This record gives sequence, structure tokens and C-alpha cells, in this order.
Amino acid sequence: MREFGTRAGYDSGPASQKVQTMQFSPTKLSVTQYLTTPSAWDRRTFLKAAGIAASWPFLQQRPTYAADRQITLSDHPFQLGVASGDPSPDGVVLWTRLAPQPLEGGGMPPEDVPVQWVVASDSNLKNVVQRGTAVASKDWAHCVHVEVAGLEPDRVYWYQFIAAGEASPIGRTRTAPSPGKTLDRFRFAFASCQHYESGLFTAYDHMSRDDLNLVVHLGDYIYEGKGTPAKVRQHVGLETVTLDDYRNRHAQYKTDLHLQAAHAAFPWLVTWDDHEFDNNCAGDISEEKDVDPIKFLERRANAYKAYYEHMPLRRSALPAGPWMTLYRTVSFGPLVQFAVLDTRQYRTDQPCGDHNVAPCETVFDPNATVLGQQQDDWLRGQLSKSRAQWNVLAQQIMMGRVDRQPGEAVAWSMDQWAGYDAARKRLLQFLADQKVANPVVLTGDIHTNWVNDLKVDFDNLDSPTVATEFVGTSITSGGDGAETRKDTAGVLTDNPFVKFYNAERGYVRCEVDSKHWRSEYQVTPTVTKPDSPLVTRATFEIESGRPGAERV
Repeated sequence: MREFGTRAGYDSGPASQKVQTMQFSPTKLSVTQYLTTPSAWDRRTFLKAAGIAASWPFLQQRPTYAADRQITLSDHPFQLGVASGDPSPDGVVLWTRLAPQPLEGGGMPPEDVPVQWVVASDSNLKNVVQRGTAVASKDWAHCVHVEVAGLEPDRVYWYQFIAAGEASPIGRTRTAPSPGKTLDRFRFAFASCQHYESGLFTAYDHMSRDDLNLVVHLGDYIYEGKGTPAKVRQHVGLETVTLDDYRNRHAQYKTDLHLQAAHAAFPWLVTWDDHEFDNNCAGDISEEKDVDPIKFLERRANAYKAYYEHMPLRRSALPAGPWMTLYRTVSFGPLVQFAVLDTRQYRTDQPCGDHNVAPCETVFDPNATVLGQQQDDWLRGQLSKSRAQWNVLAQQIMMGRVDRQPGEAVAWSMDQWAGYDAARKRLLQFLADQKVANPVVLTGDIHTNWVNDLKVDFDNLDSPTVATEFVGTSITSGGDGAETRKDTAGVLTDNPFVKFYNAERGYVRCEVDSKHWRSEYQVTPTVTKPDSPLVTRATFEIESGRPGAERV
């Protein structure tokens, strides 16, 4: 059992083990430790960025601990709910944040607060299998990350937190199977793009009632824009820039009861896209090219810290100033391995003006990258040694090179893999050459549903399909959608590798076994009014060993 922010050697009872303290260096910080981005830096920018990292107090200070005493809070401290994430065969991350005034900075006193937690094998918490005390640090918005270990594989557990005499909601989670055990069935859902102002999170209400092992979130968990009147709901505050801005925005999203229910029902794997920080960001480059890069990195440090504070992430994702490592693999026995990717932090700038445009010369630049060299090397290594039957890339931007302009003209999205043609071809060629077993790409970002056959050479449509891509629509972003749009027919005609296109809202539910992968496109026809039904709009299957999806 390892807890973020707990006292070394704290003995929390006979069911507990000793705990380890997350130490922060009180002395100098290594520049190379934090400035590992592959982007090209001039010396002046490099040194300024080093100053940003070294000046952050949460990177320099050791945690302090409040005395074990009863504190008085202004309101219930668990208004943001509970969550779990990154399950392993023997454990999982448990998360909460104390916030009696969630939209006003949290409303906690300026001191660290002890938080008790329990894990039980029954929903009434009678059979407690582990318990302990963590510390909600004032320097980390009073969030708690408990990395529980020593649990049984492929087992459902329930958990709860207690602080200041108050109890949190009870959460339900599940460990991964042991490495040698193949599940008869693995069910999960993936989602993305939940703009708070654009609609209600009804899809999460439906999702929370499903029978799932896991939820995968592919980014745009929050949106950074200022509050807009006359929307379904309104963001608090202006566009997010400061740490308090990002904390309040995350807290506002977390107050949604449907989102809380989905977090409390299943463990999640999370990664970000652009709106957790700033729209269409590319590495350390802003969409607005005249932004001071130092101010931009300061803002990114704020965004990354708030993201960690509100997500059930392991200590390995702890941010270091404007850098944070999110890419990782999570396996569910020999059946499924997820490679969770970050397509924002390390990429080079988008080419050709960053829109749907005709490809310019820089689209084919062999040095352009989406993943960055370090992440790219890591991914190839993980795929090369994987023995999983299904190898999943959980990432953000569409990999299919879709022509968005019906007719003779051609337009590719420069913010997607299409804008990085050489990098896209190298990755797909690697999947083909290495004969990676059953590669499946999961994608969010674009607020529409797609199913794509992925080819190394989209100019030769007779070339073999090497992988399948399932693109999920938004939870709410874009407001009420539509089953079809005017340009649908032309897009499908010009892109015969596209098997499905839909513009409603919702998520994708997947069921996997040793022989088949099944994806069901679940849509909520309206998001601007409550109680929308859930409709299965389309279902696709992949047969193991045969890339490409077929509608059933």
C-alpha cells in the first residue's frame, strides 16, 4: 500500500502495511529532469523555463502534516465525489478532493488534513480488507491519491473516505486480472469532449448503470473558455489561466452528479487533449503565435497541476512544472493492453495554418512528430514486446486520413494525424511490419462518430488494412447533434475506408473476447434537455486476426 502524502511508517491498523512518503526535493532541481521536451529551445527560452520549474514551491517543499484533530469546515467536504483509476492486478488508485466550497478555491483551511480511507469486499463496507490514513495537502488543493496494493486480481471492491467527521460517497472499483489469466469477456466504454456549457452529462448517467470493467477518457475533460451567457449551463469565471482558474473549472465539472456517478462506478484511464490546457496547443506552441512562450509554459504548469489534482492518477504522473508524463501501458491479462498516449505535449507545430486545408509541403516533413521521439520509441518498445491479443492505442486525434472536402478538391485536418503524414505512415508501417496483434485505435476530439479502416497508404485503397479505428463523439461538445449532416454522403464517397459516420452525442461501449471485438455506438439524441434516452445507433465487430471492422 503506497499513499501520496502519507507519513513514513504510519501504522493504520492490523490490515495495513507500512506506507512510504512521497518526498519532494528541498534543494536544487535538475534542469534536465524537468526540461525533457523534444521541442527545440533557444538558450534564453530554455533558461527561463528552467526558472519556472525551479520556482514552483510544490516542487521544492516537503509536505507538512496537520495534527490529528477534528477540524470544522463550512460545508460537506466531498462535493466533488470519489474516483478510482489505473487498475493493476493487485491494486488501484483511489482519489478524492476536500472542497466544501468547490467553486471558490475549495474553501479549505490553509493546513494539511488527515483523511481516512477504507477498501472493502462488500458494498456495505462490512468486510474491510484495507484501511489507512492519507493527508490532503494544502499545497495540492487538498486532493488525495492513494495507491492501494495487495488486493486480489479481477475483483470488485468498494471504498470510502472520511475527513472532518464527514463520509464520502461509496465508490466501486475493480482490479485487473492476473497477467496469465485471460478474461472470458472484457467490457469498457470510452468517451471524450464534455463541454459543460453545451449540454447535460446525461450520457454518464446511462454509462454509470452499465456493466463495465473500465472507462477510458480520451481528453477534453474540461474546456478552458470563459463563461458564456444563454448557454445550457455557464462556466464560472473567465478563460482559465491561473492555478485557481483551472482548479475552479475542474471543480465545476466534478460537481456534475452524472459524472460523479460514472467515476464512482468504475475505474478510469484518463489522458488529456488540448482543452485541459489551451485549444489546439502543440507542444510549447500556442494557437496564437504571438503568445510569450514563457507565459505559455507558466499557464501549462497551472493546467497540469490542476489536472493531476483532480484525476485518479499514479505518482508516476506527478507534474514537474510544465511537464507531466501521462503515456503508459495498462494491461488486462493477456487479452487487452492499452497504450495510453499523449498527442499534445510533445508534438511539433501544426502545418498549413492549422485547419481543414489542402496539404502543403510541411505536411510531409519527415521530422514532424505527434508523439515526440521519446514517446514514439517507448510505444514501439511496448508494442514489440506485447503478448496481448488486442493492442489498443488510446489517444486523441483521428488517424484515418479523411478528405474533408467532397468532390475534386482535397482538405485534410492539420490538427490530426493527417497533418503529420510521415509520422502517421511510420507508425502504421510499424504495426504491419511487426505484425502487432489486433491493433485498435481509439480516438476522441472531433465530436463525431467514425469507424475507419487504417492503411499505410491511403492513396492506394487496395493496400491492406493494418488496424481499425473507432472514433467516439462528444459527451456534449457541440450541443445537440444530428444523425447525419449535409456533407455526409460526399465524405463517405471520397473516403471508402470510412465505414461509419454520425454526428450525435454519446459514447462507445466495447466488448472484447478472444475471438471478437464489438463496438456499440451509444448516442443521446439531445443534450440540451434532461432525460434523453440512450440509443444504440450502430454496432461493429472485428474478428481476431482480420483487421477491419464490419457492421452487424
